Amino acid sequence: MSASQTSDVPTLLVKIFGKDRPGITAGLFDTLAAYSVDVVDIEQVVTRGRIVLCALVTEPSQGLEGNLRATVHSWAESMKLQAEIISGIGDNRPRGLGRSLVTVLGHPLTAETAAAIAARITRSGANIDRVFRLAKYPVTAVEFAVSGTETEPLRTALVTDAAKLGVDIAVVAAGLHRRAQRLVVMDVDSTLIQDEVIELFAAHAGCQDKVAEVTEAAMRGELDFEQSLHARVRLLAGLDASVVDKVRSEVRLTPGARTLVRTLKRLGYQVGVVSGGFTQVTDDLKERLALDFAHANTLEIVDGKLTGRVTGEIVDRAGKARLLRRFAAEAGVPLSQTVAIGDGANDLDMLNAAGLGVAFNAKPVVRQAAHTAVNFPFLDTVLYLLGITREEVEAADVLDLD
Repeated sequence: MSASQTSDVPTLLVKIFGKDRPGITAGLFDTLAAYSVDVVDIEQVVTRGRIVLCALVTEPSQGLEGNLRATVHSWAESMKLQAEIISGIGDNRPRGLGRSLVTVLGHPLTAETAAAIAARITRSGANIDRVFRLAKYPVTAVEFAVSGTETEPLRTALVTDAAKLGVDIAVVAAGLHRRAQRLVVMDVDSTLIQDEVIELFAAHAGCQDKVAEVTEAAMRGELDFEQSLHARVRLLAGLDASVVDKVRSEVRLTPGARTLVRTLKRLGYQVGVVSGGFTQVTDDLKERLALDFAHANTLEIVDGKLTGRVTGEIVDRAGKARLLRRFAAEAGVPLSQTVAIGDGANDLDMLNAAGLGVAFNAKPVVRQAAHTAVNFPFLDTVLYLLGITREEVEAADVLDLD
């Protein structure tokens, strides 16, 4: 009997709950099989060793429902489980149009916060169809499957609440394309790495404080990036080229960066970086992390000395978005199925151009404009926004050790 044929026929909802152990699911369906019923739907959840198993089945032949009920209850009792059987008509009610996935990251995720999020979803005219935990550390990550309202207004409502609730919330359209996002492009400074590379160079030139001041103003969107870049690079004029190797050794990856890249690569994603920093560092990162793409500005070196100039096309705010499009074209990935991650104002065009733009520990102007924000210091938490579970992350780690 097809699903469409069960829409108006009598059905039984069989609920089993109790202490989980191997064989419960097989045992229930062995019991039901004696009555030649068809399975319409199955749902099973195990939480802290307790199972809730629901089976929606067609009603058995006339006169056998009572026997089925007695047999199921007897089997459940023999397994030290509880059973409940509810009569009804047809299948679950159809889900509403407009389906979204709402991912919530909390550390911790409190009951008060969960209540507020559920209430906001309800007020948006949507229904929560399913809830699934993606991870329990380093943050609690929970995914809500929601239907009944369009993704964009739901995202606006929930992201507005996120800051007040002290959690990060991402809202994306449900569907196959969510798992088909096969290109992730990241900013480098203060995203993939903890440092601002130009400040590392500036420390060797004795002008770190001055450069840091200009960098902060540029990242807040208060200065034109290209002008600020030239101004800062001029301060490096005369540095010996050997400083490049020193800076490379000083670069610190953001916690979770290796895990993020390793997991994405194991799952078939392509990964790239774009940077307003310098190829002298990004080329090294590309090799170390086996990245697919990398593009940045290049410090000019003449006669073994930094000249205080950069060569080639400047990678600025608009340039990062162009590079995202170029990488996507080379990877054969539609722009709508890309993910961009960044922290500064010069990342905004890239974040808005991507299918999903993630502001990572970002400046306020960036958090407000991006699709979603992650405010935890672990870069691998972005994986949960893509629907990747902690178990998949750990499996990728095991594969990496093989």
